[in-house]
Amino acid sequence: MALKPLLDKVVLKPEKAGVSSKSGLLIASKSKDHPIIATVESRGPGGIVDGKEIKMYINEGDKVVVNKYAGTEVSYEGTEYIIVSQKDILAHIV
Repeated sequence: MALKPLLDKVVLKPEKAGVSSKSGLLIASKSKDHPIIATVESRGPGGIVDGKEIKMYINEGDKVVVNKYAGTEVSYEGTEYIIVSQKDILAHIV
């Protein structure tokens, strides 16, 4: 991946919104304000942020949940990504 986040930042690739029917039709979700499920594409190394040492506990390939309004949306080489701080991740999907 060419996007290399710094310090405690994480690059996420969001899953497509909505639910697919058995025939493959995409059914739009009713609420647009729900959290986003995404896959971690890359992560920063951690380090000292605001005078505190940050250890990274999220790894590449992990599925996570983030708030709809967290982070910064970026389009790179035709693919949409979200860059967030590790602290903005709400949950790790196991």
